[in-house]
Order: sequence, then structure tokens, then C-alpha cells
Amino acid sequence: MPVVAPDQAGPIVLAASDCYAIGQQVAEQNGGTLAKASQSTRGGQPVCVIVVLVPGKDGQRPRRSEIVVPLN
Repeated sequence: MPVVAPDQAGPIVLAASDCYAIGQQVAEQNGGTLAKASQSTRGGQPVCVIVVLVPGKDGQRPRRSEIVVPLN
């Protein structure tokens, strides 16, 4: 959701929403459910830390998978 600052002409897009959108794509690719998406910095680069719950096999509990994606 864009937020417009009163002293700036253009909208400011929050990175957390970008990470959420990226997280939804990653969860879909892995056949799981998005549990968490947050922005972080690793090695001086902005990244999204995505946590996906992937269904377990044969009725087992879901697996928690943490995926780090560059924020570009």
C-alpha cells in the first residue's frame, strides 16, 4: 500500500509489502503456506526472510522452511 509523504511528490512503497508479495510467490512455488515475511540485511544487502510451512508427508506435521531472497 503506497504511503504519500506531505513534502514529497511521489509515493513511498514500503519494503515489507514487497517481502510479503515475494513470500507469497515463494510459498506457492514450494507448495506451502506463507507463515512470515520480513526484511533484513545480510552482508550489507537488503533481503527478504521468508518462512514457509510445507505440508508433511503421510499426515506428519508441516515442515518449517526459511528462505532468504535478495530484495531487488
